Amino acid sequence: MEWKELVANPNLQDLPYKIETNEWGQIVMTPTRARHGSLQSRIVRLLDEFISTPGEVVVECAIQTTSGTKVADVAWFSAARWETVKDEYDVSIAPEICVEVLSPGNSGGEMRSKRLLYFAAGAQEVWVCDNDGCMRFFGPTGELEHSALAPDFPHKIG
Repeated sequence: MEWKELVANPNLQDLPYKIETNEWGQIVMTPTRARHGSLQSRIVRLLDEFISTPGEVVVECAIQTTSGTKVADVAWFSAARWETVKDEYDVSIAPEICVEVLSPGNSGGEMRSKRLLYFAAGAQEVWVCDNDGCMRFFGPTGELEHSALAPDFPHKIG
């Protein structure tokens, strides 16, 4: 059986790459495709280019939330916040920017829930990147025209 068949099989949707927990402490795993990692890499490079404030970019950032540990695909921490959390396994304060790269199995409801959890944990913005590299930016009150923290970040990256 090929990998494509494995991840498409509804009985095998919980195969590894991204591992999170839910509110009951159960392990939740979401399979991803190679393009997912490519989009993550592009976002990392662009964050380094478009944010001049000192800080740290992290991939696969585990964040403590009221509904278990969630993992942002890419995250940006200010230098001060990074100093507070850099030695934690799952950070107790969300990074200022949490980025989710959509996987085929992600639902709109799941992304809305994650946004709320990240904001409740202290995020200032949550970005969502679709499979075509189109970016959407969210603040605590809803969708933004562009990022307030990185206003020149492109709306399309791939």
